[in-house]
Amino acid sequence: MSLSRRTQRMLKLSGSHGIVRRYLIVNGFDGALTMLGLIIGFVVSQPAELQLVINACLAAAIALGMSGISSAYVSEVAERKRALDELEGAMISDLGDSAHGRAARWVPVLVALVNGGAPLVISLVIIAPLWLAQAGFSLPLAPLWFAVVIAGLSIFVLGVLLGRIADVSWVRSGVRTLMIAIATVSLIYLLTS
Repeated sequence: MSLSRRTQRMLKLSGSHGIVRRYLIVNGFDGALTMLGLIIGFVVSQPAELQLVINACLAAAIALGMSGISSAYVSEVAERKRALDELEGAMISDLGDSAHGRAARWVPVLVALVNGGAPLVISLVIIAPLWLAQAGFSLPLAPLWFAVVIAGLSIFVLGVLLGRIADVSWVRSGVRTLMIAIATVSLIYLLTS
């Protein structure tokens, strides 16, 4: 059985599809909004060296990723153990070597990787223009503003995914999340200017 099929089976057996999907979107949104906030903070501040901006954004991205991995793993291990214990009690049997036992051990790892990977990957995509500018590539916008555009697009796409999951207007859902980004930027400008 392929890894993909095994993963799908474990997610189905544990009822974790929704959890993985939520963590992907929620923490992806956290990563995008955090990077947007950091970058706007640099935009409204005194000009900073690009390396300083990259280091600050990369540090925040790594922290978001590690926080997501560790918090999800710890909480999911506890939840999966509890669910397995309840099932074992109902069946009056040890399920440690069963498909349920394997799912209880591996689903927390998968959930943790999604929970931490989503903000990390989205953050890295958003700060890519900073690396490109530092490497000497010509960009259509100043690197910080290009990163802001990518953050906005990322937030819109996450909203579109939410709309598709909820089976509502993907445009309205995307615009709604984009409005949250605009409100965030407005608050930062209002409080830092």
